[in-house]
Amino acid sequence: MLLRMAVCARLCGVGQSRRCRRRQRHSQADRESDSEMDMDEEEDERVVGKLKDDPDGSSCHKTRGAGPSGGVGGLEASAGPPHPQSLLDLPPEILVEIFSSLPGTSLPNLALVCKKFRQILNTETIWRRRCTEEFGMKDDLRKMEIVGMSSRELYVKSVNPQVKSGRFMKLLPDYEHMDYRDVYTHLLHPYRHILGLWQPDIGPYGGLLNVVVDGLFIIGWMYLPPHDPRVEDPMRRRPLFRIHMWEKNKATVECMYGHKGPHKGDIQTVKKDEFSTKCNQTDHHRMPGGRQEEFRTWLEEEWGRTLEDIFHEHMQELILMKFIYTSQYDNCLTYRRIYLPPYLPSDLLRPGLFKGTYGSHGLEIIMLSFHGSKAKATKLTGDPNVPAGQLTLEIDLNRPLRLPDLEHQKNMDELSRLVMGVHEEAQRGSQDRDTPPEGAEASPSQDAEGSDSAPPAVEESAGAVAAECSDTPQTQPFVLPLGVMARNEVYPRTCKMCFYGTGLIAGHGFTSPERTPGLFVLFDDDRFGFIWLELKSFSFYSRLTDQLTHAQAPDMERFEAMLRNMQSWTS
Repeated sequence: MLLRMAVCARLCGVGQSRRCRRRQRHSQADRESDSEMDMDEEEDERVVGKLKDDPDGSSCHKTRGAGPSGGVGGLEASAGPPHPQSLLDLPPEILVEIFSSLPGTSLPNLALVCKKFRQILNTETIWRRRCTEEFGMKDDLRKMEIVGMSSRELYVKSVNPQVKSGRFMKLLPDYEHMDYRDVYTHLLHPYRHILGLWQPDIGPYGGLLNVVVDGLFIIGWMYLPPHDPRVEDPMRRRPLFRIHMWEKNKATVECMYGHKGPHKGDIQTVKKDEFSTKCNQTDHHRMPGGRQEEFRTWLEEEWGRTLEDIFHEHMQELILMKFIYTSQYDNCLTYRRIYLPPYLPSDLLRPGLFKGTYGSHGLEIIMLSFHGSKAKATKLTGDPNVPAGQLTLEIDLNRPLRLPDLEHQKNMDELSRLVMGVHEEAQRGSQDRDTPPEGAEASPSQDAEGSDSAPPAVEESAGAVAAECSDTPQTQPFVLPLGVMARNEVYPRTCKMCFYGTGLIAGHGFTSPERTPGLFVLFDDDRFGFIWLELKSFSFYSRLTDQLTHAQAPDMERFEAMLRNMQSWTS
């Protein structure tokens, strides 16, 4: 089987074979006889190897290089049926299995080999397997009834369970005459570059978009945090656009923004790892009651409450500001690709995406990643003070902290004294590294990030610190100091480890940014917190558990380059 696949792969990778080129130079009358002979000659050279010329050249399917007994290379021939000497000799079902294992991009070249291959490549089984294995498409175009419900109804309920199915039924295409080859050729393959995770360019607010193959559609889902302050609730999803086969040979892009159902849209690839969407019917976004009705609807969806329920005046101003700013992007958006952080067994916990509380700004999404002796949390969604893309937390894994007993934990002064002692030590160490000895030059390997680039010996010690901490009891009591504000009072009362870290704070418009000391508290593998000493506030983070496909970073270098680019977008 491996030999057959190798031959097949070589055939499909070179375009037209020698036999096909000869067929084009011969007349129709000589085409069949010449093609059989040439194919046998080519396949015998590739598969059998050393050949022995046939005296009359007429027996194309004889075993060449046979010994006196008729066996290959002098071996005795078996008493069973003759072994196939060419791919053309294989049964169609075997060829279907072989072709199904090849990448879909290679199949068009394979169809140029001969008429038989071209006919076999019309088999739906081949293209269904390519759609499934390469893109994860699960719907069966021939059997779309599941538990008594059609795929259309399933799709409508997955997009918005509250809408009536009939509202969208007339807008969905009829897939009765669709086949997998059309879906692969005109939908999945052309739009494969937009699958994965993206960050929309919405000024300081950012966001998280996941483009996936969802049944017979490619859908761009905007991921929204739960309503503040329920940080451990699941994420909310809102469809922004969808792509599907409206006609047999054409994919259609539709905007899903607004409350009047899908309407005409467009997608353009700006450059590598960047694309933009455009709505061609923005009137679908408007509501009969004007901007006031749109704002009330947006507020209920975004915050799960009315403006009258929000008593804090500053918070009302922030909410109004966000609505006015984001509503300007309802007709055109640009997206930049982002990756999930790589995972190493030595990491303190599995990196990934987390939801966190940020005071009056509500819940935001951050990305936790590990870089040697440092853990970094980067904002995917942001606010006017610290925008998306900035490094909100930086944890020094070489500086663990052992908490005092519960009574002393309740004292904010005691906690401040403990953290500030480590902070001053870290500052002195950073200054020593930044200031070379008198008469010596700075090391060329020392970059602008200063203490972010720790020496190899220090980075290696991060694992030793984690091992040392693991010798202590698995959990220890934890309580917030009196006077520390917390949006969510429901936090764990035990923790596993604590580390010194810094958090980024800034004025409105990201003015006068500075890193302020704090305490990183690891509760378990899916939850952690950070106490901001200067702000006297507590942020609680919970892992985003949604399965995100096509999102893994190719390597650590590419991921770190992405982080640097994210910071430059909003700096």
